[in-house]
Amino acid sequence: MSRVATIDIGTNTTLLLIAEASGGTISVLEDRAEITRLGRGIGNDGGLGQEGIDRTLAALSGYAVLARVHEAPIFAIGTEALRRAPNAADFLCRAAALLDTSVEVVNGEREAALTFLAARLSFPEAAAGTMVVVDIGGGSTEIVVARRGAVDSCRSLPLGSVRLTERHIHHDPPLDAEIAAVRAEVVGHLAETPFPSEADQPCLVGVAGTVTTLAAMAQDLRSYDPALVHGYRLTLPALESQIDRLRSSTQSQREAMAGLDPLRADVILSGAMILREIARRLGGGTNVLVSDRGIRWGLLYEKLGNG
Repeated sequence: MSRVATIDIGTNTTLLLIAEASGGTISVLEDRAEITRLGRGIGNDGGLGQEGIDRTLAALSGYAVLARVHEAPIFAIGTEALRRAPNAADFLCRAAALLDTSVEVVNGEREAALTFLAARLSFPEAAAGTMVVVDIGGGSTEIVVARRGAVDSCRSLPLGSVRLTERHIHHDPPLDAEIAAVRAEVVGHLAETPFPSEADQPCLVGVAGTVTTLAAMAQDLRSYDPALVHGYRLTLPALESQIDRLRSSTQSQREAMAGLDPLRADVILSGAMILREIARRLGGGTNVLVSDRGIRWGLLYEKLGNG
């Protein structure tokens, strides 16, 4: 198999990657991402909302057309929203009809393993030491700790940018008490999560839309450029600066910020706070090595036999 289409149906974003392998080189034919907010409501333990379902199915319909144009077999994965929602089965049936293949709803461990595979192959030098890979999604956060390329521990936490925002933030801009509630929930879950010590000099790799958005914002990018985001090092002071700016801004002000997709403006603060608390756990000098290659890339590598 030399040409593959992989789709990641997330809580907040639906992504497509179509790539071709030839002579050890992978060429990207299509790389798309649409914020479809399939998991709106999961912060309140609800089902998939009709608007999110419709937006996600529309995105999948367009992705299926692109895959057929490129004659690429489709492999699709669903994550936290589809793990939890009581009405997920109906959505999955309709999605399978559009894609002409079933959607694999993965558990947190497999999600983390695919994320780690993408990070390990993207940053082999970092993977040779101690690596902490963090994938902050809309509904969950996966944390993988690896040493010398082998996974040491893997956790999936019920922390996500959409989930925390829906649960705790109800004012614009958010109240101090709401910010404190988000932080308390994040810190509580992280307290039960194993992390390497600062003496291990771990490399923190951040994956997915929250992290890549923060990297784009730190660089004041008016248009997203993967070449400037993938491999960027986001320092803890720069991250703190973005959080301060976001928490004091209104929704309309956030929507106008360079590097921030307006459709992500309502949930980015909660995601940024998750990343900050993880970085703090690893030590004050920690920075984040940003990866633009998440689950869809891990699945691509797996199907191409690069695992």
